[in-house]
Amino acid sequence: MRLATFLLPGSSEPLAGEVRDERVVAFSAHPAPDGVRERLASGDRTPASGPDYALAEVTLLAPVPQPRAIFGIGLNYAAHAAEGGKAAPSQPIVFFKQPGASVAPSGPVRHPAVTSMLDYEAELAVVIGADGQIGGFAVADDVSARDLQRSEPQWVRAKGGDTFCPWGPWITTADELSVSEAEDLQIRAWVNGELRQDSRTSDLIFGCQACVDFIAESIALQPGDLILTGTPSGVGVHMRPSRFLTPGDVVRIELERLGAIEHPVV
Repeated sequence: MRLATFLLPGSSEPLAGEVRDERVVAFSAHPAPDGVRERLASGDRTPASGPDYALAEVTLLAPVPQPRAIFGIGLNYAAHAAEGGKAAPSQPIVFFKQPGASVAPSGPVRHPAVTSMLDYEAELAVVIGADGQIGGFAVADDVSARDLQRSEPQWVRAKGGDTFCPWGPWITTADELSVSEAEDLQIRAWVNGELRQDSRTSDLIFGCQACVDFIAESIALQPGDLILTGTPSGVGVHMRPSRFLTPGDVVRIELERLGAIEHPVV
């Protein structure tokens, strides 16, 4: 099942539904801004039976518009660690992106004046379901201000800026895509049509379940929480010369079997 939150043309009332091919079927005709989280919490996979709409005619929001928590995992692809001259970590490196970082798969991502080194990071996102277990997967961009990341020991400003986590376009539930399948998908990112990242999630150092288990040792994960599992090689900071995002750029990220997100930088 692919779970989505969306707006109809001219409406500001979010609906929750199930994406089927090129259509989205609402779970009900009534607004349900938290409907996807409720489905994750209950484990209910009853097919949607409400009104259906052409996918091209609706506006997709972040599948869980306001996640309670967004976690990131640093240096979690072997090739990404190597391109930065870093040794592979011995345990997951966990950082936090504040909930206001969550934004629709189409963004936009705002470029704060405080940074001159804004970067993209294509990521496989794990979405928590019932009982702290993996409920599904999505596509995300872990937008990062590299100058702040270098100058500040905590990464909250560098990684957690407002709009620094466009994600979606929907959640593919774990009964449709297993954890083992999620850990061998093609992952790619383009900036203005130029391919920058092209790898597979099989290059992950710590797998999805290992990341969940590590965080859960001290934090009770709840339905709708996100874990961004890391980015492959090819980020702008490690290009020679470095190439950072500027207003007007468009970032596209695709994960095999999970769809794509595409957002402007403004």
